[in-house]
Amino acid sequence: MESRDGVPAAGAERDAGAGGDGTSGDGARPRPRRTAVELAALLAFLAASALVAWLGSQATISNVTGWYASADKAPWSPPNWVFGPVWTVLYTAMAVAAWLVWRSRSPNRRAALTLYGVQLALNLAWTPVFFGLYPAWGSAALWVALGIIVALALAVAGTVLLFGPIRRTAGLLMLPYLTWVIFASSLNLWAAGNN
Repeated sequence: MESRDGVPAAGAERDAGAGGDGTSGDGARPRPRRTAVELAALLAFLAASALVAWLGSQATISNVTGWYASADKAPWSPPNWVFGPVWTVLYTAMAVAAWLVWRSRSPNRRAALTLYGVQLALNLAWTPVFFGLYPAWGSAALWVALGIIVALALAVAGTVLLFGPIRRTAGLLMLPYLTWVIFASSLNLWAAGNN
């Protein structure tokens, strides 16, 4: 049993002897099977993030040099090359945060990971709507995308609030993502109002 910051809580020594924490029962070494399962889970969370990133990039690649290149962008828009590295770090941090929550024994783990899945789906939906639908729908696509990214920001905030009490580190790992989504919302709002 761990406290919010991952430090063993009172009585954890008694629980550790049962082997339920991934040790061999004597608290000395992790069981190889448990370690393999945890590694596989981490890889699965990383793969899910990578898949969302890759799918989003497919809508971005063809349009970032198309309509978006000549679009009226917010004066605070960073150069296009910034987005790839930032999203890579954010997707990695998100996956690690979800994995930390998955590893916990919290009764709130299922709700937290469900909301994590919802925000991941909203993240996936935003890019093709913003970049992909603009050529066909015009500014209406940007307004729909704004609705999606606002819902995304709310879902990420909810995820932070659920992750934090389960594992403080997980909640903290999600904060840069929340900050970036709010920043991206401001870019989306400008684009919707000026294109």
